[in-house]
Amino acid sequence: MKINWGTGIVIAFVCFISFIIYFVVRSNTDSRADHDLVTEDYYEAELSYQDEIDAETNSRDLEQPVYLRKNEEGLEIIFPEQFKDKGIEGIVSLYRPSNKHLDFDLPFKLSKTHLLIPDNRLLDGRWDLKITWNHEGKSYLHKESLTY
Repeated sequence: MKINWGTGIVIAFVCFISFIIYFVVRSNTDSRADHDLVTEDYYEAELSYQDEIDAETNSRDLEQPVYLRKNEEGLEIIFPEQFKDKGIEGIVSLYRPSNKHLDFDLPFKLSKTHLLIPDNRLLDGRWDLKITWNHEGKSYLHKESLTY
């Protein structure tokens, strides 16, 4: 049987469409390509956004900023000296953009001016860090992206 040019075009279209359908189905069923929102309660978090802005402003107005230092034991978060011996309580949230299963929250209560996150909790790669704490009725928020 001889294939003419019209039949060749139809075969090429069918092959191309099959190729596209295969990759669409494969990308939608692959668990590595989950398409989720950043947070599960996105709209509720959006309503409290002004409180976050105020807390970030309070954090920026501190005499010394919160800063991060990587050492051999893990990630050390160093708070300003004004919070020393104040019994500050808060939460450190670490968000991994590439895998939501690695996200975790770490509640803390300061007795010194630094907090250590152990090295075994953090994998190499990008992390979004969010530190929230309260002191004398004021809320503070520090956000930072880091590559560990």
